[in-house]
Amino acid sequence: MASKTLQYFLFAITSHALIILTLQLCFLSNNQAAKHSYSFTHRSHHHRSGSGRHHSSSAFPNPKLHQAYIALQAWKKVIYSDPYNFTANWVGPSVCNYKGIYCAPPPHDPTVQVVAGIDLNRADIAGFLPEELGLLIDLSILHLNSNRFCGIVPQSLSNLTLLYEFDLSNNRFVGPFPHVVLSLPTLNYLDIRYNEFEGPLPPQLFSKKLDAIFVNNNRFTSVIPKNIGVNSASVLVIANNNFGGCLPPSIANLAETLEELLLINTSLSGCLPPEVGYLYKLKVLDVSFNNLVGPIPYSLAGLAHLEQLNLAHNMMSGIVPDGVCCLPNLANFTFSYNFFCEEEGICKNLSSKGIAFDDRRNCLPEKPLQRSNKVCQSVLEHPVECFEQHCSSGNGGDAVASVISAMPAAAPLLSPSNAPAYT
Repeated sequence: MASKTLQYFLFAITSHALIILTLQLCFLSNNQAAKHSYSFTHRSHHHRSGSGRHHSSSAFPNPKLHQAYIALQAWKKVIYSDPYNFTANWVGPSVCNYKGIYCAPPPHDPTVQVVAGIDLNRADIAGFLPEELGLLIDLSILHLNSNRFCGIVPQSLSNLTLLYEFDLSNNRFVGPFPHVVLSLPTLNYLDIRYNEFEGPLPPQLFSKKLDAIFVNNNRFTSVIPKNIGVNSASVLVIANNNFGGCLPPSIANLAETLEELLLINTSLSGCLPPEVGYLYKLKVLDVSFNNLVGPIPYSLAGLAHLEQLNLAHNMMSGIVPDGVCCLPNLANFTFSYNFFCEEEGICKNLSSKGIAFDDRRNCLPEKPLQRSNKVCQSVLEHPVECFEQHCSSGNGGDAVASVISAMPAAAPLLSPSNAPAYT
């Protein structure tokens, strides 16, 4: 079965019929908020859009399509490269016929058409997002995956109070986390991965009721906010950033919803908190390429739905517990490049259960491709006591330092840290 992350990726490559169906579902979900979204004061941008003066408002079936025309013409004007001529037919007042533009009736009036969805995925367009996009107040879906849009996300997008899906992934946006998304009341899906956003993640992000959060492969720093478990996400991917610190125990608050948690290459330190084992719906857990220390929490034996578990390239130690290896749905268990010294029960023969595994570069007796006795002895003489670790700013550093100091200077700690990109 495909992971939910992959399902979301495939969902981004949508057909016309699927876009329309999704718009209908989004409008149904946003019906309650719709009555608040039409108080936006429409300003005339004819002098800014250039081509707007060639079509009077009488050329459009309703004022909303006139506003959409102004916004789209302003956008076309700041597109520098369109190698596939994706926007070639963005001409004239028939905006519902523009490629990538989808119209549908708004929740408050089923007799009219408005621009409700934009899907420019994989168009390879270069340019930026103009302020005029704030005129598209009926927009429910904005998909811009795999283009070359750059610059700052405009604050005017706060007017898109019906926006349900916002996908800016695989572009060249810069600046701090785009705080405008925090003001979108009906947002359900946020994907800003593979950009150049930097600085801390705002705690307010995790106060929003989002189903999917993808912020991986940016330049975010600081620590993971302590309120990470406040929202209702089923997928949370924050991999390939530079947060540091521990994973907050508040992650347990996502027990009712979270199915996939990916924290690859985020400079996490300290011990993996036992609260991760409370996420009973979890199917994918990947904390590889970090600085985690200490044992595998026994609480992970309660993750009956877990299919993929990746602990590789950390500094974890102790026993690989039989309770984890016996998980009924486990299909892939990777714990290579750590310092585990013992495998309980079935863990010694995972292939007999049909589980794909990788146990290389540990300290497991009688297993091939393990670390040297000298390295193992140095580390195992200094066990980490996880109950002494506390999650706060800069946490876990002492435990990491103790493991490093215990190792011979010439011993390789981890494999090269060019962690794989995760989509």
